[in-house]
Amino acid sequence: MLVYFWAEWCPICRAGEGTLDALAQDYTVLTVATQTGDASAVAAYLRRQGLSFPTLVDQSGEWARVWGIRGVPSSYVIDPQGRIGAASIGYTTGIGLRLRLWWAARGGR
Repeated sequence: MLVYFWAEWCPICRAGEGTLDALAQDYTVLTVATQTGDASAVAAYLRRQGLSFPTLVDQSGEWARVWGIRGVPSSYVIDPQGRIGAASIGYTTGIGLRLRLWWAARGGR
């Protein structure tokens, strides 16, 4: 599973939107829109961009604080046992995320 923190105002996050949409077709992906607005604002943004990945709205930034997010975008690959198998801050290529997800699904072996 991929947990991905992003914000509408982040140009690097926008660069990876298509990659996330494609990943969500093949893997479990949950994105967290942090400090981007309320649910209707985030839904409108996703619609305008033609994006369909699942998104949790973190208007206040509380989830980002809980996860210890220091910048966006931030990516966390969760393995089948629920452990963080990989974490990164900043832009990550689609192939990089796919390889990390594949590796985590294999149990990191």
